[in-house]
Amino acid sequence: MPEAESATPTTPVTRARCRRHRGDSVAAVLCLAPALVVIGLFVVYPLVSTGLMSLTSWDGISPERPFVGLANYAKLVHDHDFRNSMVVTLLYAAGVCALSVATGLGAASLLNGALRGRGIYRTAFFMPVVTSSIAAAAVWKYLFDQTGPVNAALTALHLGAPNWLGQPHLALISLTLLTVWKQLGLNTVLYLTALQTIPVHVYEAAALDGATGWQKLRRITMPLLRPMTFFVVVQALVTTFQSFDLVYQLTQGGPLGGTEVVGFLVYRTAFVTGQFGYGATIAYAGFAIVFVFTWLQWRYGGREDA
Repeated sequence: MPEAESATPTTPVTRARCRRHRGDSVAAVLCLAPALVVIGLFVVYPLVSTGLMSLTSWDGISPERPFVGLANYAKLVHDHDFRNSMVVTLLYAAGVCALSVATGLGAASLLNGALRGRGIYRTAFFMPVVTSSIAAAAVWKYLFDQTGPVNAALTALHLGAPNWLGQPHLALISLTLLTVWKQLGLNTVLYLTALQTIPVHVYEAAALDGATGWQKLRRITMPLLRPMTFFVVVQALVTTFQSFDLVYQLTQGGPLGGTEVVGFLVYRTAFVTGQFGYGATIAYAGFAIVFVFTWLQWRYGGREDA
């Protein structure tokens, strides 16, 4: 019985196919090169640079960067300011994530229906997104001032005049509402895009079976919107951990650290007290927490939908 050939002989067709594959690979690399360069400069390099900086006690000025190893991370475990900022940030993130989903989906549902002047309403909802964060926070600071319009309206209704920005829990609520309002337009557009991909006949079939509006929302809309909800939650989570400009303008992290989120603590540690190495450690810890939360959300909630 003749021995089987150990290799397929090279033919002109095979050589042409290999050249075509190499050409496709080169074209793919050339197309991806600009994006890879941008990711390398603005994502990979900052991550590596910040990680190396967190292992030093650099003051931001001196050309020398004394290496301290994991001493900054050991200090982080016993740092009261970091623990306080983590509690504040987690409460802030929980409020922003929940309200972002509720308000975004609610506004998108209204704009997705038969509504006169929908284009005007969509533009109005998106205005806060393109408004300067500093300007928006300045307006909200005026509104929630002790003698501002909000307290004037509450006083007229005999509901009292709370010190919104002078008490830690009320200041955090004010910051949460401001952040949700600032991101409302983006979340509305995201949910509106997702809603318009749901086939109408699905709702029609449910209506023929006698489904109520709540049952349609619970059994059809929410399950089909889970991938978009996952994205909105992750985006809100990242926003809260990176929040700085709104906090800086509205409360300066006060009162009594009631709104000192991780992003503002990094700024205060690095640029106010001059501890750039320790500030980088706090930033890296915040990044690690966001990464873990995102992975858990993707692992148990978003991967199957994606």
